[in-house]
Amino acid sequence: MEIAPVWITGASSGIGRGLALKLAREGRKVVVSARSAEALADLAREHPNLAAWPLDTTDADACAAAIAGIEAAHGKIALAVLNAGTHIPTPAADFRIADAKRLIDVNLTGTVNALAPLLGRRTRHIAIVASVAGYSGLPTAAIYGATKAALINMCEALKPECDALGIKLQLVDPGFVRTPLTDKNEFPMPFLMELDAAVDAFARGLAADRFEIVFPRRFALILKFLRLLPYGLYFRLVRRMTGV
Repeated sequence: MEIAPVWITGASSGIGRGLALKLAREGRKVVVSARSAEALADLAREHPNLAAWPLDTTDADACAAAIAGIEAAHGKIALAVLNAGTHIPTPAADFRIADAKRLIDVNLTGTVNALAPLLGRRTRHIAIVASVAGYSGLPTAAIYGATKAALINMCEALKPECDALGIKLQLVDPGFVRTPLTDKNEFPMPFLMELDAAVDAFARGLAADRFEIVFPRRFALILKFLRLLPYGLYFRLVRRMTGV
């Protein structure tokens, strides 16, 4: 019997790549998408359960066509992990419209482009990757954090409706994980997780029934607590933590 596939976007590196390999090694059929066809081809060669499907999620028509094509070739998607995203610092001293637009296009609009046809097809299980950066505003991450906050709000709003439709919707909020993206950061990254540990936590969360998958938990709890504080105290603590 054909195994229903998993589809992962943003799978050419980092958490998406690690999750794809883990699920493939566990016997799942995994279709991996990202903009780089070459990187996807390299990944697909790592395991016979991996299939490459290059895609730029900022193209809405291409997303709809990709989902239809994947299901025609591999069967109805059982789990979609919408992980495509990027990070560009947006400090107040160098705040650029082009950077903001890129972050919004990839992190928010790109996710919506993939989500809409998945909902229309009543995909049974959808996981959307946001970030603990969406909990509250942090220096140099004004637009990155805003896109992740929007994803969190969107998932919270959709959850009751998805439940009624029989769709398992999960929100994934990673903290700092050692990846090529975080390797570029020039600031302290508290509770930095190694990639393998983060992928294991991600996979365990997908198998569970809880709405939010978050790792590392201690860092997430600290940020959630900060959100409850009065602004005066919150900003003093953020300045102390970040040195801004």
